[in-house]
Amino acid sequence: MKRKAVFPGSFDPLTLGHYDIIQRGISLFDEVIVAIGINAEKKYMFTLEERKKFIEVAFKDEPKVRVITYEGLTIDLCRKLDAEFILRGLRNPADFEFEKAIAHTNRRLSKIETVFLLTASKTSYISSSIVRDVIRNGGDYSVLVPDSVVVKK
Repeated sequence: MKRKAVFPGSFDPLTLGHYDIIQRGISLFDEVIVAIGINAEKKYMFTLEERKKFIEVAFKDEPKVRVITYEGLTIDLCRKLDAEFILRGLRNPADFEFEKAIAHTNRRLSKIETVFLLTASKTSYISSSIVRDVIRNGGDYSVLVPDSVVVKK
């Protein structure tokens, strides 16, 4: 059976931290499904189509990566896709506490395991909200994201 992991998130936008986790997930799983969650309550800087394209272009030469969009519970998506694992990145202790609660809940509701990878030290300070703030304020965000995210002027 193929070892499939779902890497859920909003990816608004994809950062070098996300990129690192996906790259490292490729070596652990037969398939990494990057799942962009749709939350009607949330205001996004980039459209769903843009976010999906950022990831597809960044991993265009990697057949083990698939990009999809979804609504609802991540464990329901995992069941639908026959994925046994949820992949998550951890930057700091606050991430761990937050993700631990979700992982315990998911484990209680299903047989799906959450696999945590620590972000590389060189990307651990990067978050999508920081990137959005840099973009909003006209800063050079190209050092924080893969080339696929950099909007050419």
